[in-house]
Amino acid sequence: MSDDLARLSATALLELYRTHQASPVEVARAVMARIDRYNPVFNAFCFLNESLVEDAKASESRWLSGQPKGLLDGVPVSIKDLVLTKGWPTLRGSKALDPKGPWPDDAPATARLREHGALLIGKTTTPEFGWKGVTDSALTGITRNPWNKDKTPGGSSGGAVAAVAAGMGPLAVGTDGGGSIRIPCSFTGLFGIKPSFGRVPAWPASPFGTVAHVGPITRDVGDAALMLNVMSLPDARDWHALPYDPRDWRTGLDRGVKDLRIAFSPNLGYAKVDGEVASLVRKAVSVFETLGASVEEKDPGFENAEPIFRTHWFAGAAALLRGIPKEKHALLDAGLREVAAEGDRLSAAEVLDAQMKRSVLGAHMNLFHRDYDLLVTPTLAVAAFEAGREMPAGMTRWMDWTPFTFPFNLTQQPAASIPCGFTEAGLPVGLHIVGPRYADGLVLQAARAFESVHPVKLPAL
Repeated sequence: MSDDLARLSATALLELYRTHQASPVEVARAVMARIDRYNPVFNAFCFLNESLVEDAKASESRWLSGQPKGLLDGVPVSIKDLVLTKGWPTLRGSKALDPKGPWPDDAPATARLREHGALLIGKTTTPEFGWKGVTDSALTGITRNPWNKDKTPGGSSGGAVAAVAAGMGPLAVGTDGGGSIRIPCSFTGLFGIKPSFGRVPAWPASPFGTVAHVGPITRDVGDAALMLNVMSLPDARDWHALPYDPRDWRTGLDRGVKDLRIAFSPNLGYAKVDGEVASLVRKAVSVFETLGASVEEKDPGFENAEPIFRTHWFAGAAALLRGIPKEKHALLDAGLREVAAEGDRLSAAEVLDAQMKRSVLGAHMNLFHRDYDLLVTPTLAVAAFEAGREMPAGMTRWMDWTPFTFPFNLTQQPAASIPCGFTEAGLPVGLHIVGPRYADGLVLQAARAFESVHPVKLPAL
């Protein structure tokens, strides 16, 4: 039973706590047992909370007295090692940062989870400063995919997905600056949503600027909505944050997709997609038609946004490295140094031009969504490839295999990845659901409808 507890959803755990059929202490110990067994294999965690059982005992006392602390009291959750956690080192996958800190602050997401009684398991691995779409670093080594340990789990929230998929905690905080929630969820068969920019407050500001989002990684859509209820609570430190929306994101999840107008774009009009991935996604899209939606094959009609994104991303990398002492640059990932060097060569005029083109792209998608409620695409152009590589052979940067994710960081739209099938090699493939800006609830609703036909499956570990 204890091992089964580690594989349950947060929603299921909370019901067991409410009815006194299980305790947070049992769950914490079950999660720790899974970590002892599987973290050496998959390398999901780079820091573990030594007080987890003591924290669980406090939660157990609250449940026994009928006074749970909040919406997630006693539920284990991991924090990506880009997100500040008071008293714990946040090293961002880098040898260039001093573990001694000090570490006096919680980031907004961490603070809200703590206030709602979540059990913080530890910090999950990330590539250095989250700069690429896979997860490995000189500091923490290579993180691996629970479906096949020889494959990458993706990134940059690779440790987060490895933890959730392998039963090392049901919830994880991820970040997404160009796909870093959706990429690893696609590679590991999980659900993750990049909310509208500003929906989840973030602090301090990302060096990569206003393409960077914070969001939940879970085993089902209901848990993501529950987690979003907590993570979206206001925090005055984020100057970019949206006005707080007090809705319960679980409300309306089961409204379905009947009569929704869905555009299906198999390649955005320009992307090269692996044939097996394309076939699985096309088959999955037909589910929406059977559920009553109107589906039309339609590209959104914009040119490849990679040049715009690269300018934003490379300029951010250059700014990041300017804040690190030059004598420590030799400690940094060679790929990060290359990207930053390209960013240093950008002129102010080139950056401003990319910003203007970004605004045109955003306006274009606003207009597109007058005719379509949702856009669906593959999440990625490929299934998971070998761990320890930035990209499959024949490609030059991680953007080459992520053409569907980063455009919607530029436009700041809500976008989710939900698993839609498996390749012949047994690797998960993700379906990408994109909504108009601020229509986070609609994206969750469509994902829930799809999930009702295709539930998330976990690896048999």
